[in-house]
Amino acid sequence: MSTIEERTLARVALTWLTEPGTRSVHRLVARLGPVAALDLLLDGGAPDEKLRSAVAARAAAGDARAVAAEAVARTERLGARLVTPEDEEWPAQLADLGRMRLTDAYRKVDVETAPPLCFWVRGSWPLAEALDRSVAVVGARAATGYGTHVATEIGYGLADRGWTIVSGGAFGIDAAAHRGALNAGGLTVAVLACGVDRPYPMGNAALFERIADTGLLVSEWPPGADPLRPRFLIRNRVIAAGTAGTVVVEASARSGATQTARRALAIGRPAMAVPGPVTSAMSVGTHELLREYPKARLVTGVAHVLEEVGRIGYDLAPPARGPERPRDRLDDEATQVLEAMPRRGAVGVERLAARAGVTLRTALRKLSMLEELTLVVRRDDGYALAPPDTSAPAAADTSAPAPPEAGGPAAADTGARGAAGEGTPT
Repeated sequence: MSTIEERTLARVALTWLTEPGTRSVHRLVARLGPVAALDLLLDGGAPDEKLRSAVAARAAAGDARAVAAEAVARTERLGARLVTPEDEEWPAQLADLGRMRLTDAYRKVDVETAPPLCFWVRGSWPLAEALDRSVAVVGARAATGYGTHVATEIGYGLADRGWTIVSGGAFGIDAAAHRGALNAGGLTVAVLACGVDRPYPMGNAALFERIADTGLLVSEWPPGADPLRPRFLIRNRVIAAGTAGTVVVEASARSGATQTARRALAIGRPAMAVPGPVTSAMSVGTHELLREYPKARLVTGVAHVLEEVGRIGYDLAPPARGPERPRDRLDDEATQVLEAMPRRGAVGVERLAARAGVTLRTALRKLSMLEELTLVVRRDDGYALAPPDTSAPAAADTSAPAPPEAGGPAAADTGARGAAGEGTPT
């Protein structure tokens, strides 16, 4: 066995012995290397009693190196691959997890947030390349139609601009974001809380196959691993650290999606939240995120997201404003003349100048401009307001996302599921 193979096998064995993210194990590997760290733990030399007990309990179930060898063989049969920090495709930005410290952390999933030891990957893209320009789009499983539409539009728009969409593969917002990226012909990555051969939730099995064909399925757990509840929060730190920023589209009061955003903020990544109706239970989490964390940013679409994660000075969102009207081009004096016009009938120039408080010459110049803009018309007895143009369609309200058009990216998201209670919290 080569040195590289031995190190990889040791990392797999350590992942089996201890759950990913364990800080003391990560420190041992950094100081001794994976092979020596594994030897030390198997010999009962763990640095603390809790870890010694956990290793002893897991070791009683089987030989760690034999289990690791079987996991490697199963990986090869699956057509997947193992990626370790020694490989070129390892995402360097995950090292930031080493400095993650969550406030008021007391649960194991909030304390043990060290960088991963290795990844199982399905898909042909190099992992580092796929995550180089990536955004996490996450949210509620029991998503509303509004949330599903927004997530699909954001996934589609970002992927169309060359960004990778990263999410957790769950029902609702996650699935909508993945499908939006796929519909744009873009790249999407699903970070799983189980083995890459375990489609969970089963209802998204076809989606996972599409992602594996054109993007990546990624997991810290070996093939066959079960989607245990704590593993969803453990994997969320990878989603936060592997991407340039995290967008929470919808989230309930107790949501793993907001935990992903908090992990992003803890290592200095942008965290963004999409506002929703104040009457919706699926917007409570996003609104609380904005209230609780001053650095969290409100976003309403692709342009806002790009402003947060894109290049400084290049990806600025245009200011929100309604459609331009002819009146918007008027200077102060032209506005005075227009406002002085009677609502009905015509008025002479001299009287109009007096009403507007401008000179006769100024009134004539401004009336000429107003005629060109079709705001006033000249009559035999003076000037009058032009009749309204009833042929022009009413301007669309752009303050909220429009409903999906037939054939558009949101309309193509026919598989997003929104039933409450499906799957494990993400």
